[in-house]
Amino acid sequence: MHNDKAKILNRLCYTELVYERINKRLHCQRSKDEIEKLIFKVINETQEQFFERKGKNIYITNREENIKITINTNTCRVITVDRIIKITSDIRFDVTNYK
Repeated sequence: MHNDKAKILNRLCYTELVYERINKRLHCQRSKDEIEKLIFKVINETQEQFFERKGKNIYITNREENIKITINTNTCRVITVDRIIKITSDIRFDVTNYK
């Protein structure tokens, strides 16, 4: 995956529509520059074991930022960014009134 990571970082690109999609998916209003810096930082800091290649896309999961980035491996174009939902294992139920 190291070759994929270096290739992506060097050739990373965006469409005009993806900026809107990222803001919508992450529930934010970041500028194009802020989005590009965030994506670059996340890809650069994410360990290669969290890069998953499926078909023509590569999925980069970063738990610190709680996002998953989808990138086309041929063009290195960002397709989308999704928020990861944290699931905690410390779930407690109130059973005092359970019948």
